[in-house]
Amino acid sequence: MIALPEDQKIWVEWMRRSIQLALLAEGRTSPNPLVGAIVLDSNGKLVGEGYHSGAGNPHAEIEALAQAGEKSLNGTIVVTLEPCCHQGLTPPCTGAIIKAGLKKVVIGMVDPDPRVSGKGISRLKESGIEVIQGVLNQECEFINREFSFRVRHGRPWGVLKWAMSLDGRIGLPNGSSKWITNTPARDAVHQIRSKCDAIIVGGGTVRFDNPLLTSRGKSKNEPLRVVFTRTLDLPKSSKLWDTKIAKTLIAYGPEGDEAFFSELPVGPERLKLNSNDPSELLKSLSKKGCNKILWECGPELATSAIAADCVQELVVFVAPKLLGGKPSMTALNSFGFESIQSTYKLQHSFLERKGEDLCWRLFF
Repeated sequence: MIALPEDQKIWVEWMRRSIQLALLAEGRTSPNPLVGAIVLDSNGKLVGEGYHSGAGNPHAEIEALAQAGEKSLNGTIVVTLEPCCHQGLTPPCTGAIIKAGLKKVVIGMVDPDPRVSGKGISRLKESGIEVIQGVLNQECEFINREFSFRVRHGRPWGVLKWAMSLDGRIGLPNGSSKWITNTPARDAVHQIRSKCDAIIVGGGTVRFDNPLLTSRGKSKNEPLRVVFTRTLDLPKSSKLWDTKIAKTLIAYGPEGDEAFFSELPVGPERLKLNSNDPSELLKSLSKKGCNKILWECGPELATSAIAADCVQELVVFVAPKLLGGKPSMTALNSFGFESIQSTYKLQHSFLERKGEDLCWRLFF
């Protein structure tokens, strides 16, 4: 945590407001980050606020400055992320800040994008503007963890979700699993989907569950539905092949039998991979602008995704039910561990109730 001098702590509440604004666009800004900004006039009065609502739309600083107008002269802008200094789909924000005549810029976090990464701060300082850094830095870093991860690692932040009984089962020996959790928990899953750019399932999930994989209207732009299969041994009829509601991508390995596509509707996009490594798929999704993906898959693919470092976050729903039975399905296959000391150790984030069920979120 960055320790702020006493005279800089006055910016904390304004930064909290900027964070609140940024989160209004959660799940809609990829490949861009979440950014919120507020403008104070020379007397410290709020005169403008804004947030980035999506790629190609005005940045948060521009929205806030437009609302403030001439009142921004000699004022302060408080923004969650370092202002950009390069020409992208929109002009650089540093130029707009300088032109508006602001005297001070308060920043939550440095932009990890190498096109910016301190250059925006330098540009502002060179123009004689005072820059204060690190206000609520951890909070600003947290809301942009997915964006920062993609920029630094070249693949999206991976979330793995499953629902299980109290004794750790995701289904009965006969495959029955509807429904382990109750309606509030399933509604929470739809909300999680609405904040992701893509949802990934394996061929087994398509064959046995025939899922729709949408947010059930909780997002205007439904996430990309991705089927990750080695062999293309998929049903000719599936809800996922209808792309009127949401787009579908079929990603397959080198042994995939492409004759499957001859009987498939035109809608789904195809992606042939050089391997069955989940990380190769995620690198391709990163190039499509995905900051955050959701794994909703069976034990085999889930285990492979974790082993390939393609899962950074777990969301586990636990129902107060006992399914029992040694052959019952579990969420993961064996990792081959031979001692407890070598197992994965996760960091607890939070636990909340969803009706009768619990939702547990953890980080790797």
